[in-house]
Amino acid sequence: MDKFTYISNLSNADVAYVDELYQAYKNEPTSVDETWQQFFAGFDFSLTYGKEETNGNGHSTTAVPTTDAYAIAQKELWVRNLIQAYRSRGHLKSKTNPIRPRKDRKAMLDLKDFKLSEADLDQEFVAGKALGLGTTKLRNIVAALEKIYLGSIGFEFTYIREPEIYDWLKNKIEKEYLNFSPSAEQKKRILKKLNEAVVFENFLQTKFLGQKRFSLEGGESTIPALDAIINKSAELGAEEVIIGMAHRGRLNVLTNIIGKTYEEVFSEFEGKNAEYAVGEGDVKYHMGYSNNYVTTVGKVIDIHLLPNPSHLEAINPVILGATRAQIDKYYEGDNTKMVPILIHGDAAVAGQGIVYEVVQMSELKGYNVGGTIHFVINNQVGFTTDFEDARSSNYCTDIATILDSPVLHVNGDDPEAVIFAVELATEFRQKFQKDIFIDMVCYRRHGHNETDEPRFTQPLLYNIIAKHPNPRDLYNKRLLERGDVDANLADEMDKEFKQLLQDRLNLVKQQSIPYIDKKFDEQWAKLRHSTPEDFEHSPTTAVSVTALEKVMKALVTLPQGFKAIKQIDKLIKDRQKSFYEDKEINWASGELLAYGTLLLEDKMVRLTGQDVERGTFSHRHAIMKDAETNEDYCQLNHIEEGQEKFWIYNSLLSEYGVLGFEYGYAFSNPNALVLWEAQFGDFANGAQIMIDQFIASAETKWGKMNSLVMLLPHGHEGQGPEHSSARPERFLQLCAEYNMIVANITTPANYFHLLRRQLAWDFRKPCVVMSPKSLLRHPKCVSPISDLTQGSFKELIPDEYAKPTNKVSKLIFCTGKIYYELLERQQADKRKDVAIVRIEQIHPFPMTQFDAEMEKYKKAKVYWVQEEPENMGYWAYLLRTVRHVPFELISRKVSASPATGFSKVHAIEQAAIINKVFE
Repeated sequence: MDKFTYISNLSNADVAYVDELYQAYKNEPTSVDETWQQFFAGFDFSLTYGKEETNGNGHSTTAVPTTDAYAIAQKELWVRNLIQAYRSRGHLKSKTNPIRPRKDRKAMLDLKDFKLSEADLDQEFVAGKALGLGTTKLRNIVAALEKIYLGSIGFEFTYIREPEIYDWLKNKIEKEYLNFSPSAEQKKRILKKLNEAVVFENFLQTKFLGQKRFSLEGGESTIPALDAIINKSAELGAEEVIIGMAHRGRLNVLTNIIGKTYEEVFSEFEGKNAEYAVGEGDVKYHMGYSNNYVTTVGKVIDIHLLPNPSHLEAINPVILGATRAQIDKYYEGDNTKMVPILIHGDAAVAGQGIVYEVVQMSELKGYNVGGTIHFVINNQVGFTTDFEDARSSNYCTDIATILDSPVLHVNGDDPEAVIFAVELATEFRQKFQKDIFIDMVCYRRHGHNETDEPRFTQPLLYNIIAKHPNPRDLYNKRLLERGDVDANLADEMDKEFKQLLQDRLNLVKQQSIPYIDKKFDEQWAKLRHSTPEDFEHSPTTAVSVTALEKVMKALVTLPQGFKAIKQIDKLIKDRQKSFYEDKEINWASGELLAYGTLLLEDKMVRLTGQDVERGTFSHRHAIMKDAETNEDYCQLNHIEEGQEKFWIYNSLLSEYGVLGFEYGYAFSNPNALVLWEAQFGDFANGAQIMIDQFIASAETKWGKMNSLVMLLPHGHEGQGPEHSSARPERFLQLCAEYNMIVANITTPANYFHLLRRQLAWDFRKPCVVMSPKSLLRHPKCVSPISDLTQGSFKELIPDEYAKPTNKVSKLIFCTGKIYYELLERQQADKRKDVAIVRIEQIHPFPMTQFDAEMEKYKKAKVYWVQEEPENMGYWAYLLRTVRHVPFELISRKVSASPATGFSKVHAIEQAAIINKVFE
């Protein structure tokens, strides 16, 4: 073990590892870390003080360390371990909590933990070079460590495994933070933004007493923090900043950061804006806004705050999807041009599973946005729950460690420390394109809202808070004590801003402020909201023969040298026969042809979900793999030069996060066809919050349209209760006011036209497709190619077999896959007395076309036939919607489960439905 065998109890150092490093150092000093070079140099230096041994001839030999030299070397290593302990565990003891003592997290930073004592404080150690202090006294080393690591910022970063990132952070912390001192102008800027935050909240509290606003009081340092992030982002090349946050402090951010006018906010408090809003509207602290932000050096940067429901972290994937859309469309993949900021609450970031999903998405190729700045307003209480009851982890941000993301815990009462933290975070994001977390520990001055009494659950804490001065007053006092500002500056700022707010409020009370429709992107300005008349007939979505032939050629072509597995060879041959001999298409071909023709029209197409490249049911094969190299080949990206790109990604095993991301992508780019496919339709259950709070209601709440398509495999085929139903009844219950399309389609051509219609309209609607499973290969589920070069989407398809005559005694309405089972019996038994009409679009219901079919078969008895149980499927929706028709229902019996788990029972039930129709 050479010279290190004598060292015992090394306290956090592995002796064999140290010896290995030492041998490497002896061979080539630069082969080890700089701080180890410094340590080993000091160790060797200590050996020179050893005594000389002589041989039998009286000549001196190699110096042997004396006991003192060994002791010095031991202590050098222990001092180094002390330094590393501060780096790795100093955050457990740092002064980050402004209102109560830190909980003892066993930081173990006492001298005795490293076999050192106060007697060693005046001894000099080479290890001081690790902090840039040179050889210096232990006293100076400890003082520097305490200033850096036990101050207002607790740095968590030593788990990072990337040497470049680790060293960059260490340099920022130990060099720049140690010497950080904002300029006089920066200090005034911080005070100004703090003043705006404090006065705005006080003003609202005084003028609108008793109204909810979810104030930022206690966390006002958020405002100078966001201001600093935006300025730093612009300095580092960003063109846009996009923010997602829940309701805490939202009004303050909207006005003092995003630039929503005070008049608009006051109008909302006065209730004067309702008549101008689109749809039903939403509460003021859920609304979004977009604007231009002029930085301190005069650069203009776009900023967006997206609307968000009370489902706290639900906005996270939406923000990232919107960010990725902008990067793909406008910035040619340059992530530095768009900076996403997610503002979390401490209880939510620890408690909501969507945070984990988003973190796991962050570095995947289909979802990477170049890193997110996570800013936690940590007020230590979630509604009424103290943080000790809100999580098991030490910190609310411990999820950051799975990404090796650094975390900066910072005291919200120290705005200069907050500014250092957020500027470091912004630099980190722009340089390394990775997520970073700022955990700003602060407090909540009032209860959950301004009418809530927090002393019911935290009496001791709120007794402290009641006496605690706000961050502006604390900072102003600190500036005055240091002589950094004039004594009158804060008072002047306070008076001026209060007067400005009062003037704006007076203006609101004197006259009505017209509603200003803010556009997230100028492309949306070219669109309009729909009217009921838009759904009477679909627009033409046919394509030219030339365009279709280009896409067909691409779909039967593989590159030279591509080695396909035999199943792909067969697929290509089958496509070729289908396209050029049979002149017909199946479901997968209809879908791919829709995508390809949109790409030729300069429309982007993006499809994600679990297993979408191949397709859950091995039908799509949009991405093919070379059997020898495993290289990807996407035929739709090789139609012609200059075409738009088809973006298709197999997603992580997430529904909530991925669906939210795709919603955000479509939110940001109205000229992209964005689709999410569930592995099975019932998997959408895991994304119900996105469906309820965004997809179904965003247009009526916020006036925000979206064209996202959800493909949900659906159909009763004996696969059991879990994978039979996509729960169409749930979507139909959410349908009203033409808010979204719900369809169950039976032909590839109609599917082709539905997909193209999403972008053919001059408005946008979400679309939910009860996508087929068995129909993907059903011999009758094909369409002639000519159906793609003419016509449009058919909301309803009449019966072409049972012609309207007096002989038709039963008029059957149905939707989806059961049609083919009914058709088979109708044709086999030659039952021209039973007409079968398909409703392809269930919502908005095609009432005009439906009534026309009713008129054709006036004497027939009318039935609705579905394979779903009576209490599921479409029946309840039809009873609400088609009230003028005396339907009778043929279906499965009411059931708590969507389907039986026994294949034989399924077959009996399915046969009973068909038999009853034709009895």
